[in-house]
Amino acid sequence: MAEHVLDARGLQCPLPVLRANKIMKGLAVGAELEVLASDPAAPQDFVSYARTTGHVLVDSRADAGVFTIVLRKAG
Repeated sequence: MAEHVLDARGLQCPLPVLRANKIMKGLAVGAELEVLASDPAAPQDFVSYARTTGHVLVDSRADAGVFTIVLRKAG
């Protein structure tokens, strides 16, 4: 389990990524953020976000309409 959790369920693109980005800026290098999202576009949005920022997409999975995305802050 990640040290930090963002519950972005009910938010539509681009809000989950924008809110995650705000949190990631305040985290130490190597810290992990778990994002819970219900927007079907979220998994691909976070793949693009990780590619753009250099953060590591540790995990991305779906369960009962909720996407769990784990990011690790890059240095």
